[in-house]
This record gives sequence, structure tokens and C-alpha cells, in this order.
Amino acid sequence: MKAMLRGVCVTAVLFGGILQAHAADLVVAMPNWPSGQASANIIKVALEKSLKIDVEVEEMGTLIAFTGLDSGKVDVHPEVWRPNLDSVVQKYVTERGTVHLSPRSVSATQGLCVTQKTYDDYGIHDVADLKDPAKTKAFDTDGDGKGEIWIGAQGWSSTDIERIRAKSYGYAATMTLLEMPEEVGMSAVDAAVATDKPIVFYCYSPHHVFELHRIKQLSEPAFDGAKWNVVLPADDPMWLSKSDAPVAWKPSSFSVAYATSLSKRLPQVAKFLDNIDFSADEVTAMSYALEVERQDPATFAEQWVASHEDRVKAWMK
Repeated sequence: MKAMLRGVCVTAVLFGGILQAHAADLVVAMPNWPSGQASANIIKVALEKSLKIDVEVEEMGTLIAFTGLDSGKVDVHPEVWRPNLDSVVQKYVTERGTVHLSPRSVSATQGLCVTQKTYDDYGIHDVADLKDPAKTKAFDTDGDGKGEIWIGAQGWSSTDIERIRAKSYGYAATMTLLEMPEEVGMSAVDAAVATDKPIVFYCYSPHHVFELHRIKQLSEPAFDGAKWNVVLPADDPMWLSKSDAPVAWKPSSFSVAYATSLSKRLPQVAKFLDNIDFSADEVTAMSYALEVERQDPATFAEQWVASHEDRVKAWMK
């Protein structure tokens, strides 16, 4: 049977009435977005097949994962987004040195998007348009006088930052900021496209939504580091009032993170993690497979590793 001990999954075997536990060799944190779920399981399958070690994948929030990486209870996080987690990276990677970021990363974007029809027919082109009640009434589905906008899932750092941006730009007064799982948010986009209804939502790439629908990202003032003053809830209970970010996101990226101690404990694993080099197209395909085709992350990973044997072997070198 299996049991959970302090966030680590262990296999328990009963011998003569004595319960003995065998902890996994490696614990991989799995975030709650599709590409992160796919890559976490790809790491598990690839390492188990190549190195014959026992790897457990455990779903958890990124901040909890970093605490686990710091304490040694978690070994790997497959997708650490920046600049979303710059303060966390500063604490655990730069200052404490307990977490290592892979030198390889995937370029990404973040912002606010609308469907092509919303852009063309409703004149929503710029973030400033979301402050205009005459325009945002198009997004009011419950008759309360405010439009609705999906800003991300609960627990995402990007969701907190989008709340900061909404306050900073001023559209928090004209729009209801919705937090819900990505699957629900993307289903709303699918429904809006199918029914020719307007919609505005937080968007990031690589992501399948740009392949599935005609999407336009809203324009906004260029990123300015002097104006990007973001404090996360974990750092200060007054985070929202102390933050301001009336500019576009900084060019983004994400990479694999792992506990620094892994370099000594399992050096082959550390080398493997540093060599992972998913392309943007592959990440988009992961997102599509899990969210559109409803593939199980573990099953998808088994198939991916089986069809990319040479790639996995190269990561092991």
C-alpha cells in the first residue's frame, strides 16, 4: 500500500506486523498547468527507464515546492517561470544557494488577450480600453455592471501579478477579476469562440490556445523595470497595496529547478535535468494533448519518452 509522509510518497510493506517504509529516490513537484504536468511526468518516466530509480510525482504549488527544494523534501520543479518568481529565485537560488536553475530555458510571453472577433468588432485593442465602461459592458455576463476577465488560477504567481496590474492600470474598477482553474478559463474561451461572444483573459505562451483559435494580445506600455514594483503575498500581507505594475510583462522564460544537493547525491540526475531542452512547439503540444485531447499526464509521458528515445539518451550524456 502507499502512504503520504510529510509530502513524500512512500511505499509501505507489512512484514510480521511491522510497517516498513521505502521512500522514493526522487520527488518531482507537479504544478497545476498542463505543460508542467506533462514535463513532470516525462522527467519521472525518463529517469525511471534510464537510471532504474524510483521517482514520485506529487502535485503542489510552486511556493510549497520551493520550500521543499530548500528543505530536501522535494528534488525537482519542472517549470519555474520568470519574472513571476524572481523574488523566490533570489531567496533560494541566489541567497541561500539551496536551489539550482537549469542553464537552459524556454522563451515565453505573458499578457492579456482577446479573440479576433472581440478585437475587430468590439474595439478592444489596448489594456486602456478595459477602463472604459462603455466598452467593458460587452464582457458583463451577470448584469452587475462590470465585465469579467479571467486572470489565472488560484495559487499562480502570475495571478497575483495580474491583480496588481489590474489595480495599477485601473481596470480593477470596471472588471471583475476571476480566478479559476485553467481548464475552466480555457473552456470559457472555447465557448466564446463557438458562440461569437466577446472575451478577454490572461494569456501566456507557449500555449495551445494560440494554435486553436485566432487570438490577439492587447497592446500596453512597454516593460519598465523602474515601474515594475511587485510584492508577492508570501512576502508581505500588504502586498497588493505596496505593489504597482502599470506596464507590460518583462520578456518571460521558464526552466527546470532542482535541489542543489542533487548534484552530489544523484549527479547523473542533475546532469540530465540541466540538459532538458524542450522547444516552444513541444510545450504547446503538451498543453494541447492534456487540455484539449484530455490525455492523462502519465500516459502522455510514457508515449512521449517511448517516441523520443534518442532525445532522452542525449539528455543523459
